[in-house]
Amino acid sequence: MKPLFVSLLASSILCAFSAANAADTAALEKAAKSEGQVNSVGMPDTWANWKETWSDLSSKYGLQHSDTDMSSAQEIAKFAAEKSNASADIGDVGAAFGPVAVAKGVTQPYKPSHWDQVPEWAKDKEGHWALAYTGTIAFLVDKQQIKDIPHSWADLKKGKYTVTIGDVGVAAQAANGVLAANYALGGDEKDLKPALAFFGELAKQGRLGVTDPVIANIEKGEVQMAVVWDFNGLNYRDQIDKNRYEVVIPSDGSVTSGYTTIINKYAKHPNAAKLAREYIFSDAGQINLARGYARPIRAEHLTLPADVQAKLLPQSEYKSARPIKDQAAWDKTSKLLPRLWQENVVINMQQ
Repeated sequence: MKPLFVSLLASSILCAFSAANAADTAALEKAAKSEGQVNSVGMPDTWANWKETWSDLSSKYGLQHSDTDMSSAQEIAKFAAEKSNASADIGDVGAAFGPVAVAKGVTQPYKPSHWDQVPEWAKDKEGHWALAYTGTIAFLVDKQQIKDIPHSWADLKKGKYTVTIGDVGVAAQAANGVLAANYALGGDEKDLKPALAFFGELAKQGRLGVTDPVIANIEKGEVQMAVVWDFNGLNYRDQIDKNRYEVVIPSDGSVTSGYTTIINKYAKHPNAAKLAREYIFSDAGQINLARGYARPIRAEHLTLPADVQAKLLPQSEYKSARPIKDQAAWDKTSKLLPRLWQENVVINMQQ
C-alpha cells in the first residue's frame, strides 16, 4: 500500500487540476490503482447501466467496487454524518442536489478531460458537480389503446384517453411533468397556474389517471399514456413490447434535468472516485450510460453504435425541451406543489 503522505500529496495535486489533460489522467490512473477500490452510493448495477462502468473500471484499472443504493438526500446526509469515517467515495444525485451537496460542504472538485463539452447549465464552475446524463419529460403511449398518438400537451386536450402522471407530492418525475406542461402553456418555475388549470380540466373530464406509472402497471395495460422521464419510457417500451409503445418528447415544451456524480470530500479513495468520474465522461463511459437508456450529456459529441442509438430518441425530438432556468424558484414552488395539486386538481376528481 502507498504511504499515506504520498497518497495525500497525489490527492492534493490532482485537486488542483483545472481540467484533466493526458499527463494528469496518467497520474490519476496511477494514484487510483494504488488505492485499488471505489465505494459508491446511489449507483447500483441496474440504474443507467452502471454495471458496465464498474466492470470496465475493474478490468482496466483493477478497482474493486461496492454500492449501497439510496436517495439523493440520503447520500448527502451520509457524507455529512460520516465525515472522516467515510465509507463512500462517490455518489450520483439528482441535478437539484448537486448545489445542495456543495452548500453542505461535503464535496470535492474534479473536472474531467471533456469538461468543455458539458453545457454551462449542467455543471458547477468549480467542478464540484456536473451532469453526466439527462432526463427529459416524455409521453409513453400504448398504441393498442390509443390510435391517434399525441405529440404535444395541446394534443392531450383533444384526446379521450386517460393521462397518468403519478403522485406529484412524492415523485420528482411527476413534479417535473407538471413543470414541463407549464413551460408548454407559457408558464415558468414561479407560477404553475397554467399547468394546474390544464390538469384540473383533465380531472374534471375524468381523464386523469391515479395509477402509478411503473412498469408492472403499464405491462398490465392499466396505463394508456404516461408522463415519464424519457429513459424510463424507453426502458419500459423495450422491456414490454417495442412495437406496442411509442415514446414522444412533447413538441410544445418539456423540461430537461439529469444526474450528477458528487465526490465525497472525506473519501478514503479520492483518486479512484475522480477516475470513476473521468471514465463516466469518456466516450466509453457515456456510451455505457446510453446503453442504460440515459441520454449522455455529451450526446452531440459522440458517435453512438447503431444498437445503442436505436435505444434513444433522435436529437430532433428535443428541440422544445429546456433545462430549468430558475432552480431557486422551482425549489420553492415544488415544495408548494402537493398543496396546490390538492386544491386545483384533486378536488376536481371528486366531483
